[in-house]
Amino acid sequence: MSAKINIEEPVVSVSWLHEHLEASNLVILDGTIAKVFDADSEQIPKARFFDIKQKFSNVADPFPSAFPSEAQFQEEARQLGINNDSAIVVYDDKGIYSSARVWWLFNAFGYENIAVLNGGFPEWKKSSYATEKHQAYQGAQGDFVARLQPNFMQFFPDVKNASETKSHNIIDARSSGRFNCEVPEPREGLRMGTIPNSVNLPFTDLLVDGKLKGKEALKKAFEGLAKPEDPIIFSCGSGITACVLALGATIAGYHNIKVYDGSWTEWGSLVNV
Repeated sequence: MSAKINIEEPVVSVSWLHEHLEASNLVILDGTIAKVFDADSEQIPKARFFDIKQKFSNVADPFPSAFPSEAQFQEEARQLGINNDSAIVVYDDKGIYSSARVWWLFNAFGYENIAVLNGGFPEWKKSSYATEKHQAYQGAQGDFVARLQPNFMQFFPDVKNASETKSHNIIDARSSGRFNCEVPEPREGLRMGTIPNSVNLPFTDLLVDGKLKGKEALKKAFEGLAKPEDPIIFSCGSGITACVLALGATIAGYHNIKVYDGSWTEWGSLVNV
């Protein structure tokens, strides 16, 4: 087994991951959302399933994929064998979708030795790298310590204040059709609409074939909406794809960024105008 590695960038390529598969502190997480254990499905070798919906969300919250407590996140991460020196690579089955949420959660709990796999499982398979049958993690418990970072996540009162005072740029990752109220929300019973004083940047605008665009293209995507030093809140439908914008903005050199955890599902439910 090779030496320990540190992850220097928020995104790594499938070739980089393939090259470092034997690193002693590497932990690969499958962050595919809405997935159930299926022994017939495939995964990247030695991947561990990161269950966003059931294990890493506050399931008592009325809104989906709600931010977990520090204690819950720490306990569930330990159950996956994650240590304080783990180098984590997270992927999902769409390219870059829910994997960005996993990356943002770890950052929100003070852990930065993590990257998103660019292109995810589709790119891994496209490169003809080995896969294995889905396996539940059976290894030792980890010693990961969660340290909640203030302001990485924003909640309804924060965003209501930001919307009213225009203290932050609020950028919505939903499709333009949803943002402009041209198509209904996919969540049954949820009204159409937008957060006042928000602007739209569909998360898909940052991707090509499920892979994140290059740094210069990402800079261009954000430059008309906010300056690198501006305080930004990213929103979406339920706090998942807002994290794709957070990932892209980080690479583009933006630092003062936050994610609205409840996003439109919460706002559209609580505000009836």
